[in-house]
Amino acid sequence: MTVLDLLLGRPLASDEARAECVGPAAGIPIFGLDALSSAAYGPEAALTLLIPLGAAGVAYMIPISASIIVLLTIVYFSYRQTIQAYPGGGGSYTVARQNLGASAGLLAAAALMIDYVLVVAVGISAGVGALVSAVPRLQSWTLFLCLVILAVITLVNLRGVRETGLLFTVPTYLFVGCLLLVIALGMAKTFVSGGRPEPVAPLPRLPFAAAVSSLWLLLQASQAVELP
Repeated sequence: MTVLDLLLGRPLASDEARAECVGPAAGIPIFGLDALSSAAYGPEAALTLLIPLGAAGVAYMIPISASIIVLLTIVYFSYRQTIQAYPGGGGSYTVARQNLGASAGLLAAAALMIDYVLVVAVGISAGVGALVSAVPRLQSWTLFLCLVILAVITLVNLRGVRETGLLFTVPTYLFVGCLLLVIALGMAKTFVSGGRPEPVAPLPRLPFAAAVSSLWLLLQASQAVELP
């Protein structure tokens, strides 16, 4: 086995393609990480943009979250229709090209590539930012950590869909379990305290509005939640 085979996996013959198929358990870590990762840092990014609005900025989180839920619902039904129309697989390029022409297909592909670059950049920077906040001594290694994580993710994805799904299964389901646990604990504490749970640490005083609410600011906050 060569070093390249060790890093990227051995070449597969055409008749081995069926063995690379994955089920729902492995498919969620492969295709659902974009939506799951947005739950990790999306609300924080939106609140960061809304902080200059003071208390009014916090109030805007509810309509922004509602608009994101509506958007995700539209995407869900759109995906269901795409799966029914293209059971053999059909991405944005394929669907747009066959229904709207080659130019629309290329536009969809270009938009998808830009989106992937932004997702990776935002996801890695948010993860390293959380790590550095927990271990401040790593502050000077921020760029190095981002590049190392990027290299690892690249190598993992180059090994193929099946191996990528298997490697990401444990951290993905661990994240989902932790997220559900946090929600359950929050709801339990809210119920026990009569709807007004005591914060673990005193909440900081909200600043007076230092910025004017504008459509552009609200769109930025919405994009921060929806980007991944």
